[in-house]
Amino acid sequence: MKKQERADHVRQRLSVLYPDPPIPLDHTDEFTLLIAVLLSAQCTDKKVNEVTPELFAAASTPEAMVELGQEEILRLIRPIGLSTNKSKSIYKLSQLLLERHQGEVPRSFAELEALPGVGHKTASVVMAQAFGVPAFPVDTHIHRLAQRWGLSSGKSVVDTERDLKKLFPESSWNDLHLQIIYYGREHCTARGCDGTKCGLCVELYPNRKKAVVWNKP
Repeated sequence: MKKQERADHVRQRLSVLYPDPPIPLDHTDEFTLLIAVLLSAQCTDKKVNEVTPELFAAASTPEAMVELGQEEILRLIRPIGLSTNKSKSIYKLSQLLLERHQGEVPRSFAELEALPGVGHKTASVVMAQAFGVPAFPVDTHIHRLAQRWGLSSGKSVVDTERDLKKLFPESSWNDLHLQIIYYGREHCTARGCDGTKCGLCVELYPNRKKAVVWNKP
Protein backbone atom coordinates (compact mmCIF):
# COMPACT_ATOMS: atom_id res chain seq x y z
CA MET A 1 0.00 0.00 0.00
CA LYS A 2 1.01 3.60 -0.55
CA LYS A 3 0.99 5.93 2.45
CA GLN A 4 -2.41 7.46 1.68
CA GLU A 5 -3.88 4.00 1.14
CA ARG A 6 -2.56 2.94 4.53
CA ALA A 7 -4.09 6.02 6.13
CA ASP A 8 -7.45 5.36 4.49
CA HIS A 9 -7.36 1.73 5.63
CA VAL A 10 -6.53 2.75 9.21
CA ARG A 11 -9.38 5.26 9.31
CA GLN A 12 -11.88 2.74 7.94
CA ARG A 13 -10.86 -0.03 10.33
CA LEU A 14 -10.79 2.19 13.41
CA SER A 15 -14.19 3.70 12.62
CA VAL A 16 -15.61 0.18 12.76
CA LEU A 17 -13.74 -0.79 15.95
CA TYR A 18 -14.50 2.47 17.76
CA PRO A 19 -17.53 4.12 16.12
CA ASP A 20 -18.12 6.54 19.00
CA PRO A 21 -14.93 6.80 21.05
CA PRO A 22 -15.48 8.26 24.53
CA ILE A 23 -13.16 10.81 26.11
CA PRO A 24 -11.06 8.70 28.51
CA LEU A 25 -10.74 11.39 31.18
CA ASP A 26 -13.73 11.85 33.48
CA HIS A 27 -15.02 15.43 33.53
CA THR A 28 -18.22 17.46 33.65
CA ASP A 29 -17.37 20.64 31.76
CA GLU A 30 -14.59 22.56 30.02
CA PHE A 31 -12.81 23.50 33.23
CA THR A 32 -12.71 20.00 34.71
CA LEU A 33 -11.58 18.62 31.34
CA LEU A 34 -8.75 21.17 31.23
CA ILE A 35 -7.62 20.20 34.72
CA ALA A 36 -7.86 16.47 33.99
CA VAL A 37 -5.80 16.81 30.79
CA LEU A 38 -3.19 18.89 32.61
CA LEU A 39 -2.95 16.19 35.27
CA SER A 40 -2.58 13.44 32.66
CA ALA A 41 0.86 14.61 31.51
CA GLN A 42 3.30 11.74 32.22
CA CYS A 43 0.52 9.93 34.06
CA THR A 44 -2.11 7.37 33.06
CA ASP A 45 -5.71 8.37 32.50
CA LYS A 46 -6.70 5.64 34.95
CA LYS A 47 -4.71 7.25 37.76
CA VAL A 48 -6.10 10.69 36.91
CA ASN A 49 -9.65 9.32 37.05
CA GLU A 50 -8.90 7.86 40.47
CA VAL A 51 -7.76 11.23 41.83
CA THR A 52 -10.09 13.78 40.22
CA PRO A 53 -13.40 12.79 41.91
CA GLU A 54 -12.15 14.03 45.28
CA LEU A 55 -10.49 17.06 43.73
CA PHE A 56 -13.58 18.08 41.76
CA ALA A 57 -15.85 17.41 44.73
CA ALA A 58 -13.80 20.00 46.59
CA ALA A 59 -13.37 22.42 43.68
CA SER A 60 -14.93 22.16 40.23
CA THR A 61 -14.68 25.84 39.24
CA PRO A 62 -11.78 28.30 39.05
CA GLU A 63 -13.21 30.25 41.99
CA ALA A 64 -13.39 27.15 44.17
CA MET A 65 -9.93 26.01 43.10
CA VAL A 66 -8.38 29.34 44.13
CA GLU A 67 -10.24 29.21 47.41
CA LEU A 68 -9.03 25.65 47.97
CA GLY A 69 -5.43 26.83 47.78
CA GLN A 70 -2.27 25.33 46.35
CA GLU A 71 -1.37 23.22 49.38
CA GLU A 72 -4.76 21.51 49.48
CA ILE A 73 -4.68 20.97 45.71
CA LEU A 74 -1.29 19.32 46.16
CA ARG A 75 -2.61 17.07 48.92
CA LEU A 76 -5.47 15.90 46.74
CA ILE A 77 -3.37 15.20 43.64
CA ARG A 78 -0.24 13.87 45.38
CA PRO A 79 -0.57 10.31 43.94
CA ILE A 80 -0.09 11.80 40.46
CA GLY A 81 3.36 12.31 38.98
CA LEU A 82 4.83 15.83 39.06
CA SER A 83 2.16 16.75 41.61
CA THR A 84 4.05 19.73 43.03
CA ASN A 85 4.42 21.47 39.69
CA LYS A 86 0.90 20.52 38.64
CA SER A 87 -0.61 21.93 41.83
CA LYS A 88 1.15 25.24 41.18
CA SER A 89 -0.10 25.28 37.59
CA ILE A 90 -3.69 24.48 38.57
CA TYR A 91 -3.74 27.22 41.19
CA LYS A 92 -2.17 29.87 38.94
CA LEU A 93 -4.25 28.78 35.96
CA SER A 94 -7.43 29.19 38.00
CA GLN A 95 -6.34 32.66 39.09
CA LEU A 96 -5.69 33.70 35.49
CA LEU A 97 -9.03 32.36 34.30
CA LEU A 98 -10.70 34.66 36.84
CA GLU A 99 -8.47 37.64 36.09
CA ARG A 100 -8.39 37.42 32.28
CA HIS A 101 -11.32 35.29 31.13
CA GLN A 102 -14.21 35.93 33.55
CA GLY A 103 -13.74 32.45 34.96
CA GLU A 104 -14.31 30.76 31.59
CA VAL A 105 -11.95 28.44 29.72
CA PRO A 106 -10.77 30.38 26.63
CA ARG A 107 -11.65 29.04 23.20
CA SER A 108 -8.42 29.65 21.31
CA PHE A 109 -5.14 27.79 21.10
CA ALA A 110 -3.10 30.92 21.86
CA GLU A 111 -5.06 31.81 25.00
CA LEU A 112 -5.03 28.23 26.27
CA GLU A 113 -1.31 27.80 25.67
CA ALA A 114 -0.67 31.03 27.58
CA LEU A 115 -2.02 29.39 30.75
CA PRO A 116 0.41 27.77 33.24
CA GLY A 117 0.97 24.08 32.62
CA VAL A 118 -0.92 24.08 29.32
CA GLY A 119 1.11 23.05 26.30
CA HIS A 120 0.03 22.46 22.72
CA LYS A 121 -1.17 18.91 23.34
CA THR A 122 -3.35 19.91 26.31
CA ALA A 123 -4.75 22.86 24.39
CA SER A 124 -5.49 20.60 21.41
CA VAL A 125 -7.43 18.11 23.55
CA VAL A 126 -9.53 20.89 25.08
CA MET A 127 -10.19 22.57 21.73
CA ALA A 128 -11.18 19.25 20.16
CA GLN A 129 -13.17 17.64 22.93
CA ALA A 130 -14.64 20.63 24.75
CA PHE A 131 -15.28 22.98 21.84
CA GLY A 132 -15.39 20.71 18.78
CA VAL A 133 -12.57 22.53 16.98
CA PRO A 134 -10.63 20.17 14.68
CA ALA A 135 -7.32 19.23 16.31
CA PHE A 136 -5.00 16.24 16.40
CA PRO A 137 -3.38 15.90 19.83
CA VAL A 138 -0.45 13.49 19.62
CA ASP A 139 0.28 11.35 22.66
CA THR A 140 2.75 8.47 23.05
CA HIS A 141 0.36 5.92 21.52
CA ILE A 142 -0.29 8.03 18.41
CA HIS A 143 3.38 8.86 18.02
CA ARG A 144 4.27 5.13 18.19
CA LEU A 145 1.52 3.86 15.89
CA ALA A 146 2.07 6.54 13.25
CA GLN A 147 5.60 5.19 12.87
CA ARG A 148 4.62 1.51 12.90
CA TRP A 149 2.01 2.19 10.24
CA GLY A 150 4.40 4.16 8.05
CA LEU A 151 2.40 7.38 8.34
CA SER A 152 5.17 9.50 9.85
CA SER A 153 8.92 9.37 10.37
CA GLY A 154 8.32 10.19 14.01
CA LYS A 155 11.27 12.58 14.22
CA SER A 156 9.23 14.66 16.66
CA VAL A 157 5.70 14.98 17.99
CA VAL A 158 5.36 18.14 15.92
CA ASP A 159 6.26 16.22 12.76
CA THR A 160 3.84 13.43 13.62
CA GLU A 161 0.97 15.88 14.11
CA ARG A 162 1.74 17.62 10.84
CA ASP A 163 2.01 14.35 8.90
CA LEU A 164 -1.26 12.94 10.24
CA LYS A 165 -3.15 16.14 9.55
CA LYS A 166 -2.08 15.89 5.92
CA LEU A 167 -3.23 12.28 5.58
CA PHE A 168 -6.61 12.39 7.29
CA PRO A 169 -9.62 14.63 6.55
CA GLU A 170 -10.08 17.40 9.07
CA SER A 171 -13.57 16.19 9.87
CA SER A 172 -12.11 12.93 11.23
CA TRP A 173 -9.40 14.36 13.49
CA ASN A 174 -11.33 14.68 16.75
CA ASP A 175 -12.57 11.09 16.74
CA LEU A 176 -9.52 9.60 15.06
CA HIS A 177 -6.98 10.71 17.64
CA LEU A 178 -9.09 8.95 20.30
CA GLN A 179 -9.55 5.87 18.12
CA ILE A 180 -5.79 5.54 17.62
CA ILE A 181 -5.20 5.93 21.36
CA TYR A 182 -7.67 3.16 22.18
CA TYR A 183 -6.16 0.89 19.53
CA GLY A 184 -2.68 1.59 20.88
CA ARG A 185 -3.77 0.69 24.39
CA GLU A 186 -5.71 -2.44 23.51
CA HIS A 187 -3.97 -3.95 20.47
CA CYS A 188 -0.80 -2.26 19.23
CA THR A 189 0.81 -1.78 22.64
CA ALA A 190 4.38 -0.69 23.24
CA ARG A 191 5.49 -4.16 24.33
CA GLY A 192 2.76 -6.39 22.93
CA CYS A 193 3.34 -5.48 19.30
CA ASP A 194 6.53 -4.58 17.46
CA GLY A 195 4.97 -3.69 14.14
CA THR A 196 4.51 -7.32 13.06
CA LYS A 197 1.84 -8.72 15.40
CA CYS A 198 -1.39 -6.72 15.79
CA GLY A 199 -4.15 -6.88 13.21
CA LEU A 200 -3.57 -3.51 11.59
CA CYS A 201 0.21 -3.87 11.44
CA VAL A 202 -0.19 -7.21 9.65
CA GLU A 203 -2.81 -5.83 7.27
CA LEU A 204 -0.71 -2.78 6.40
CA TYR A 205 2.61 -4.65 6.14
CA PRO A 206 1.88 -8.35 5.50
CA ASN A 207 5.47 -9.05 4.44
CA ARG A 208 7.17 -7.19 7.28
CA LYS A 209 9.53 -9.45 9.22
CA LYS A 210 11.63 -7.08 11.32
CA ALA A 211 10.44 -5.24 14.38
CA VAL A 212 9.90 -1.51 14.02
CA VAL A 213 12.14 0.53 16.30
CA TRP A 214 10.18 3.70 17.02
CA ASN A 215 11.49 7.12 17.99
CA LYS A 216 10.07 7.97 21.40
CA PRO A 217 8.79 11.52 21.92
